[in-house]
Amino acid sequence: MMSDDPNKKAFKYWFDANAARALAEQIAGVYQGFNARSFQRLALKDLESLELLARVEQFAAAMRECLPQSIPKALDIILQSLPEPMKNCDAVAEGWLQWPLGYFVGAYGLDYYEESIHAMTELTQRFSAEFAIRPFATRYTNRVYDDLLRLAQSHSSPHVRRWTCEGLRTRLPWGKRLKDLIRDPSPLWPILETLKDDPELYVRRSVANSLNDISKDHPNPVIARCNDWCKGASEERHWVIRHALRTLVKDGDAAALSVIGYRSPKGLDVRIQVSPKKVTVGDRFTLTVEILNQHSRRQRLMIDYAICFARQGNHVGTKVFKGTTHLLEPGGSVTWVKQHPMKLTTVRRLYPGKHRVTVQINGQSFAESTFQLKV
Repeated sequence: MMSDDPNKKAFKYWFDANAARALAEQIAGVYQGFNARSFQRLALKDLESLELLARVEQFAAAMRECLPQSIPKALDIILQSLPEPMKNCDAVAEGWLQWPLGYFVGAYGLDYYEESIHAMTELTQRFSAEFAIRPFATRYTNRVYDDLLRLAQSHSSPHVRRWTCEGLRTRLPWGKRLKDLIRDPSPLWPILETLKDDPELYVRRSVANSLNDISKDHPNPVIARCNDWCKGASEERHWVIRHALRTLVKDGDAAALSVIGYRSPKGLDVRIQVSPKKVTVGDRFTLTVEILNQHSRRQRLMIDYAICFARQGNHVGTKVFKGTTHLLEPGGSVTWVKQHPMKLTTVRRLYPGKHRVTVQINGQSFAESTFQLKV
């Protein structure tokens, strides 16, 4: 992951000689037998060739070599070395140094369930143990679900409550896939139900992200659950619902759109204009959309647009871009203007040829126009 600031190093360089020295001092401060010099030598071996996750793994492996061979004893030392818990939910970035400790638990603590669960519960209050819990969820499936539900229901720390949800996300970025949960996410429902109205947005966002993950494999249960949650929902819960359905909404799923109040549009006169008709890579085009509501009732409209990109070999690829929303009275009209840059990105190459732009309203395609892209 690269920083947005070009003057800053790539994020992987956070785990460098300074981090190794700081972690060595942290552990040596509670364990006199810790060979800090040996740890740093092992942690920094060929470090320049390693990416972020490999660096975290190597730091953890160095700890394994330098801590007692007894895992319970090593976990106890790790717990003693931990800094004070994060005071608020905006302080997560302060805990990056503890990431290798979590990797240590996930990699070497599997045979010691009780000690490891306790260690992760403490560790996640300093830096999320969401990656560390996943191997345990695979080996001790039902036991982990039961223990995390209990913590979700009773623990005072929002960091722990978030962990009980975030650690079991089916498509957690950088996390090992939990194939059983991808096939059947039903064990997650009690935890999500428990946390959907958590007082911390930090926790509720994890609930929404987990539901969004599930929706990619099981859209109908997520839509049904969100529809049920709408009954008597607070504004905070409505936010969870909208955020949970964001992928389905972007894909134009009619049922998901209906849950958040966008019905199938009727009686719309939609016109679209794209200018200029010839665009060079690096430039932008202007999209102008005019909508007239000819229906007898006012309508809530979610206006998006899709670009059908030309690809090599006469192939195409379509991506939907978010637009705007309007409440349009009977006989009312709206004109929406959007400038879209046609610039190269790290995730999308651009090819010359005809590109098609389509207006999507409440998930349905209406008018379209085209332009030629020149390289």
